[in-house]
Amino acid sequence: MPTAYSPVSIETQKPRVPSQLIVKATGTALDLSRQKRYRLKSVLMRSGTSRGLFLHRHDLPPSPSDWDSVLIGAMGSRYNDPRQLEGVGGATSTTSKVVIVAKSDRPGIDVEYTFAQVTVGQEKVDMTGNCGNMASGVAAFALEEGLITAAPGQMEISVRIFNTNTKSMLIETIQLDGSGHFLEEGDYRIGGVKGTGSKIRVSFVKPGGSMTGSTFPTGNREDELLISPSSSNLSKEPFTVKATLIDVSNPFIFVDSSSLPPEYYALGQDSEASLEIIEAIRRGASVKFGFASDTQAAGLRKGTPKIAIVSTPVVPNSNLTSNDTPDISVLAYSMGKVHPSVQLTGAVCLGAAANLKGTVVERLRRKAGSNSDGAVTAYDEQLISGKKGGLVVISHNSGTIDVDVDVTANDEVESITVFRTARRVFEGTIFVSG
Repeated sequence: MPTAYSPVSIETQKPRVPSQLIVKATGTALDLSRQKRYRLKSVLMRSGTSRGLFLHRHDLPPSPSDWDSVLIGAMGSRYNDPRQLEGVGGATSTTSKVVIVAKSDRPGIDVEYTFAQVTVGQEKVDMTGNCGNMASGVAAFALEEGLITAAPGQMEISVRIFNTNTKSMLIETIQLDGSGHFLEEGDYRIGGVKGTGSKIRVSFVKPGGSMTGSTFPTGNREDELLISPSSSNLSKEPFTVKATLIDVSNPFIFVDSSSLPPEYYALGQDSEASLEIIEAIRRGASVKFGFASDTQAAGLRKGTPKIAIVSTPVVPNSNLTSNDTPDISVLAYSMGKVHPSVQLTGAVCLGAAANLKGTVVERLRRKAGSNSDGAVTAYDEQLISGKKGGLVVISHNSGTIDVDVDVTANDEVESITVFRTARRVFEGTIFVSG
């Protein structure tokens, strides 16, 4: 049985000068002799296109409300450090993540996990949503840490996983080496990662309404969002964008690129002004989702909803990681900055939207088909046959990602499957000040 949370303290070194001589800016003495540091067992993993810490839940305080200080210290965001020098965070949103894993008592579930996004440069932790990339490492972590076991000679194992953030289930299938361990090596390549690895199958089961209870929380498949001057300092006049607000595995805002204001394209997608435009849209949509009462309150909730710009397909030069022509292109944003690829939950959500008629994404996908020099596309064949779901190929900044969508005749999303790779980077002890 796991032991109750009881961090092991280590003695701090005595200061080279008397503690009474070390004074804060406020003039109060800082008694260094009373500071303690704690040992926290941890594993650092590259999981999909993200990297972060994997921890055992029994090594943390019993209540998640007491986790923030520990996670902030472990990742290095204490003192609002944008470089995260005193932790293992990589000073980007994709490398400042934590997954807390435990064996599950839920019927039909093997393990469960909670995802935490530690803000870079701020002492903040967001646990309102899920991260699909980090989720793709949960089965491998659980196996190597003894939370699940494989039979001798078994070459793959499927693990039923519950995400506590979104109250949803995933099924992950990982490859084994025949000795009961996760097989990292393989020839599968994903966009955004230089190397290859064994293929990890990640299926999101009934992912619709993950946080809102509805696939389309506004009741519409396409909304026109009026962004008022109070939401943006860029223009004296309000501007309108066309977007789909959808909740499949995570709440996302998919904005039609052609509806963005001219300033966005004039200044560049990652300029300070363009980032302000994106944040203004995200905040306005957050209110429409029902996550915040006004745009000011929405600004306090950085992790959800997430936002991405969608357009007809554009393939990054020499980064094609799929054998198929892309159906849609996406430029994702994460925690106020351009995402280097796309969030896995974003790809899942985008795949669903591409198969649900009337969304911005589906409209652009149809438009891409009509621009294909008269050739019949896979989506054309799907529309002709009346079939729902199928493969969606998404182009992003670092390549492409294939998403396999299973949708019922009445537009219920049964499951969405994607493939990832993962690698254990190190295991050891994090020293966290307390």
